[in-house]
Amino acid sequence: MKGFFKWFSNGSKMKRWLVLILIGILLASYGMVNIVIENELNFIEVAKIVLSFAIGFTFVIIGIIYMQKRTLELFVQETDSREEAKEGNVKSLIFNKKVYDEGPNIVVIGGGAGLDSVLKGLKNYTNNITAIVTVSDYGKAATDSRKMLEVLPLDDIKDSFIALSSNEAVMRGILNYKFNSGRLKEMSFGDIYLLAMKELYGDFALSVEQSKNVLNMTGKVLPVTLQAIDICAELEDGTVIENKDKIPEAVYSKVSKINRIFINPSNCMPAPGVIEAIQQADAIIIGPGSLYTNVIPNLLVKGIAKAIKESKGFKIYISNIMTEPGQTDNYSLSEHIKALQEHAGKGIIDYCIYDTGEIVPEFVRKYNREGQDLVEQDTAKAKEQGVKLLQRNLSYIDGEFIRHNPDAIASSIIELVCEDMKFRDMENDSRYVMLNSKLKDTKKKLKKTTAKPKKEKLKHTKNEKLSKFAMKYQDRIDSIKQSDEKTQKRKEEKIKQRMRREENATTETKIEKIKEKKQPTKRKSAVRPKH
Repeated sequence: MKGFFKWFSNGSKMKRWLVLILIGILLASYGMVNIVIENELNFIEVAKIVLSFAIGFTFVIIGIIYMQKRTLELFVQETDSREEAKEGNVKSLIFNKKVYDEGPNIVVIGGGAGLDSVLKGLKNYTNNITAIVTVSDYGKAATDSRKMLEVLPLDDIKDSFIALSSNEAVMRGILNYKFNSGRLKEMSFGDIYLLAMKELYGDFALSVEQSKNVLNMTGKVLPVTLQAIDICAELEDGTVIENKDKIPEAVYSKVSKINRIFINPSNCMPAPGVIEAIQQADAIIIGPGSLYTNVIPNLLVKGIAKAIKESKGFKIYISNIMTEPGQTDNYSLSEHIKALQEHAGKGIIDYCIYDTGEIVPEFVRKYNREGQDLVEQDTAKAKEQGVKLLQRNLSYIDGEFIRHNPDAIASSIIELVCEDMKFRDMENDSRYVMLNSKLKDTKKKLKKTTAKPKKEKLKHTKNEKLSKFAMKYQDRIDSIKQSDEKTQKRKEEKIKQRMRREENATTETKIEKIKEKKQPTKRKSAVRPKH
């Protein structure tokens, strides 16, 4: 009954078709009644009756057809977590639902926040996503939950589950939840869930893959290997570090760069389904993420690099926006590409998508204070390494951090796929039509979110003309001004606090002096002779 009344809600768009059906029934009934009650009918009256019945019957048929269509759309909308469904744009949801299932096969290799950004963007274009992630804690101490349950380090796997879920906030809360009391105290629900799935299916890789259905995710997640691996670094001076956390410290203390990264054991085999996913991929995305600890280690697992190079799909590297202290200090774009090719061989990537570098200077300065800087875009050297470069506006500010924009990354990847389909004369293919349409919508959205302030909204007089620089970077200038104002306020507040402390200290000093003056007087009165 509750579902029936839902038809009459404002967002259902059902009432219009119900009204149309009722009008049609009334018109058809009017024509039929006139035929019954009239004894004689002339040509004009017959025409009116026929026309009334025909229009009424047509209204009923149209109303029924559109009610059924709308019912199916509402069903798809309820079961589709994508953006257009949430916004109520269901003109082509039924068509899109099928095309999403037949969308391009995309494999994403990496780990950390960079991998999550790519997955968040791509899930709006296709259901055929495979995230290949490491099962390494990079030398960190095992958590209490891992020790008690004796499970592999699964943080990257859980983060990928969250990125591919329809409700990321809820999924993050569930998988990262830790019990506070009882026998399960300090245990993570995510670890318990994955252990239970492993026991149920008898195979860890299969249990992770089956989580797609259990957790209602878009795409699937695969561990790169079923063995726990340690990521080790060898510096240029020959020093070997077997603990990821100590790499930055060793680099700084030895004043030596990383020469190579290797995994231990070196002969670990890929998990079931990983090689097959790479072979069937239309596009293989590598990065973004920590170059030496999130990206390259996946390529060192036996057979992975070979499968990527032999794949017919696009091999795309998403470059980092900022350098990483102790790993890629002062690395340029070409040095990132060079490191990938030295570890995995030539042909590991065909394209490199890199950021324009147009970031609010105040945030760059904040990263500078932590030893990080923008990746230098030495495009000439990068091209010499046989890689095609695509410059895109990938960055955005997420709270206090510079992150890769999921929509910008996904649109750049899908644009390559669409261009390839166009080259193969597939403009009329349903997949191309859907992807291209979605791509246009995303670009419009990105233009709105990255649009510069309009002239009339900027603070300037009528006679004052803004320079091209001011027009282009006005938002950044305003951001710097706001930051400077905050800094000035903090300085003023510190000065006031210091003045208050000094006043309090002065007051306390005066009180002490008064007490000292009073004390001698008392002693003199105490020894005064008696008369």
